[in-house]
Amino acid sequence: MTNLILAAIAALIVGIVIGALIGRSGQGSSLRQRRAEQQAEEVRNEYLRYQAQVNEHFMESAHLLRQFNDAYRDVNQHMARGANRLCNDEEWMAELAEETSRKRLEEVSEDGVEPPRDYAPKTSGTLSEDFGLKKGDRAADA
Repeated sequence: MTNLILAAIAALIVGIVIGALIGRSGQGSSLRQRRAEQQAEEVRNEYLRYQAQVNEHFMESAHLLRQFNDAYRDVNQHMARGANRLCNDEEWMAELAEETSRKRLEEVSEDGVEPPRDYAPKTSGTLSEDFGLKKGDRAADA
């Protein structure tokens, strides 16, 4: 009977030890799980802050671009009004355009330089079939 009581006490002690080990391992995983959840929550909060900063940046950029466009439009309208008010002589504008085109033509004719051609002149140019060949060579090739 004492052996039975000792066996029961030993079984009780072994059960308590095993229960304590299992309980601790369960607490460790729940602790790890809580830490992981906290880290996930921190990452979510950081992402939301970043998203808010991006939205704020683009809202401010849109506002500044709108101001820039308004200022550009105002300057453009001011220049157009000034041009209409100050330069309304149509004959003067036509004469200025004609003089400008005449100067361009004179500059080209004074230099005597032609723009490069992408073809040879009709009189035996470098792209001619018999360029660089003598009359005897041409007959030998045929």
